[in-house]
Amino acid sequence: MKKNSFSSMRQQAGASSLVILIMVLFFGGLLTLVIKLGPAYLDDITIQEALESLDGTEDLSTMGPPQVRSLINKRLSVNNVRGFDAKNITVEKNGEFVVINVDYEVRNNLFRNVDTVIHFQHEYEMKGK
Repeated sequence: MKKNSFSSMRQQAGASSLVILIMVLFFGGLLTLVIKLGPAYLDDITIQEALESLDGTEDLSTMGPPQVRSLINKRLSVNNVRGFDAKNITVEKNGEFVVINVDYEVRNNLFRNVDTVIHFQHEYEMKGK
């Protein structure tokens, strides 16, 4: 006896409403995380690029810590990094090298009383021209 193709179609079923709902909630949660956490990581990349661009700056090794911090603040202002506090940057002189430590955290409200905390820590050792 030959099987009818329509009978096999009844056995095949697509995704149920419950599976579609779970998929929407899962991908909606992922999208929410990307929207909430993405800007913090983009700002951190911008901060890293601004600090790495200091390497090779003229007279960097002769500048004092307040002057280096002022130079960093100018670069961050140009790159539109607004939520970063300059107090999180420590500048130390080590001979002809300038050691810059950046240690900060970003707190975001995810939803209601659930918050996220992202901690960033970078250290740079630079020498001017």
